[in-house]
Amino acid sequence: MRILISGASVAGPVLAYWLTRHGFSVTVVERAPALRKTGGHAVDLYRPAMNISEKMDVLPHIEERATGTNRMTLYREGTRRPVRVDLSKIFSATSDRHVEIMRDDLSEIYHDAARDDVEYVFGDSITAISPDGEVRFSNAAPRRFDLVVGADGLHSNVRRLIFGDEARFSTFIGAYFGVLALPKAAGLDGELLIHVGAGRTAGIYGARHLDDARALFLFRSERELDYHHRDVPRQKELLRGAFAGLHPDVDRWLDELDRTPAFYFDSITQLRMDTWSRGRVTLVGDAGYCPGPAVGGSSTLGIVGAYVLAGELARAGGDHERAFPAYERAMAEHVRGSRASALSAAKALIPKSRLGVQGLARGARLISALPAGPGRALLRLTTKTARVHNSMTVDDYPPSPAAA
Repeated sequence: MRILISGASVAGPVLAYWLTRHGFSVTVVERAPALRKTGGHAVDLYRPAMNISEKMDVLPHIEERATGTNRMTLYREGTRRPVRVDLSKIFSATSDRHVEIMRDDLSEIYHDAARDDVEYVFGDSITAISPDGEVRFSNAAPRRFDLVVGADGLHSNVRRLIFGDEARFSTFIGAYFGVLALPKAAGLDGELLIHVGAGRTAGIYGARHLDDARALFLFRSERELDYHHRDVPRQKELLRGAFAGLHPDVDRWLDELDRTPAFYFDSITQLRMDTWSRGRVTLVGDAGYCPGPAVGGSSTLGIVGAYVLAGELARAGGDHERAFPAYERAMAEHVRGSRASALSAAKALIPKSRLGVQGLARGARLISALPAGPGRALLRLTTKTARVHNSMTVDDYPPSPAAA
């Protein structure tokens, strides 16, 4: 049985790995000419994603490339005295299995796990999918597949072709985020330096194995801003305007916008669809149920979704009419929980008012000052994202004996 996956970021390669282990023949098509090295940002893997990665025998590689960020220095707008936070205490209190890793590193690790068993086609994209499985491409000749899976992110091409315009399913939750790469000297290995003002948060961090540092920007907006998701100059203009005057440090980071080798900008948007499947086509990860970039734990959700989709297809013997509904039922509660936690996380990470900024600083100071036991109790009550994603459970889908 031949299955085509569109997208080679995170969910796509994980899905490809498990489909091959269940005996399916897999092709992955990716618009970019090679694995993306766009700078990206750090993502959190919680317990379910760590468990799945361990089954894939890639967990040691993931842990080797962890960012190593274990402390935070937080400055409130207009104040000089920082709040210092022990992030290792927070991570250990909220999850017994957790790692922070750069998204590009994670993509490469998952790609390498099954690259010898999967056909990867880079520099091409899908232009049409017929009901009987014929797929047309921008460059390659048409081919026929039994199933097609869109794992191509928030702005999914497969979703657009099968379900229609993105605007029908997207819900803007009132914020934007951007990431840019900075010279290594600007970063602090093992430390996140963050400046928080009413409606805007900016931070910088490094990772021990990276040659550069990353600056992350989050800001609120009551309305959706006018720009195209591929219009980079306009995105940089919007970012400069949102953070003007927050702090001289932030101004220096923004000065790198015209020199940075890697830049990313997007709205924090949730996708809300009644179904992720139609005919021979289904969606996985952000393409089908993005809870909100940067705030919703979408990497863990996408990894879990890929594992479940492959498992349900194997359980149904490749019958998508049984597998796709089972996959959606298995993921529905996880998706709802991720959406709710994303809304909560956005409020916490980007306080609306000066009072909210003060509350964030006080909470961080309190957590750092408390002994381990009370600190864990408080964190489990207040860190909804970690709690939701750590609690996800999935069935065990052992690989097909013939494919093992």
